[in-house]
Amino acid sequence: MSQRGVWQLQKLVVSYCNWGGSSRGIRAFMESELPSFKEANPQLEVVTELNRGQHPYLKGLYKNKNERVVSVMNMTPEDVLLCATRLRNSLGRKVVKLKTRHVTKHPSVQGTWTTDMKI
Repeated sequence: MSQRGVWQLQKLVVSYCNWGGSSRGIRAFMESELPSFKEANPQLEVVTELNRGQHPYLKGLYKNKNERVVSVMNMTPEDVLLCATRLRNSLGRKVVKLKTRHVTKHPSVQGTWTTDMKI
């Protein structure tokens, strides 16, 4: 995703094994979908690396020095493309867990309203 017109994902690392069965989908992705993905995203540097005997993964390196790693073990080429697109569309921020379901600037002293309230 772009923030103020600048794409946040700088580099996408595609790691795979040329022998393992769990890398079958990502090898097919590299033959069929990866060239069109590179053409559609010229702002993105795509690097492939061969890791023999390891499960495949996608690693996204962002401008804010964060990185996200997504395992693509035993996925189809379409699922790998979906994972790569999600990495491209994310901002690279860390996921923050909310303390409550209801977020407001002025919390109620009496509590949040529900439909089960008995008056």
